[in-house]
Amino acid sequence: MIIRLRGHHLLCMLTYIGEGYSPAFIDNYNKIAGLLSQNAVIELIDGPDDICKPNLGTPECHCHKRSIARRDKLAIKDIAELLDLPLEIGGRFTLTPSRITAMRKAYTANEIRQICEKCSWKPLCDQVSTEGRYQNVKLKAPAV
Repeated sequence: MIIRLRGHHLLCMLTYIGEGYSPAFIDNYNKIAGLLSQNAVIELIDGPDDICKPNLGTPECHCHKRSIARRDKLAIKDIAELLDLPLEIGGRFTLTPSRITAMRKAYTANEIRQICEKCSWKPLCDQVSTEGRYQNVKLKAPAV
């Protein structure tokens, strides 16, 4: 199974606990988190991805904004450096337990969160990462 993700969603999934824009969005995101927890392959894409699908065409859709595209590029750069992976649009990789652990550790330490400053979800993500609520996240480390 291949999950198509844009760059900034690589960070969002680290703290996703089942809250979102609509019931359809949450249901879709829960399914994606489940697939990623079972070793689904991630394909990095430019623009709206599998997580965005339920929001496309809604008034609150921000998936095509330039500011979001900039966030995507910065997130890919930060994560590629952290994981020492050649991440690029069209590239594929999987989330191993060690990669998820490294990403969450860096996220909690604010080392890969420069893109999060203006995000409306930042307060919730701060809460999840600083209050040890990672146990409630939907993305679980996949079995090796």
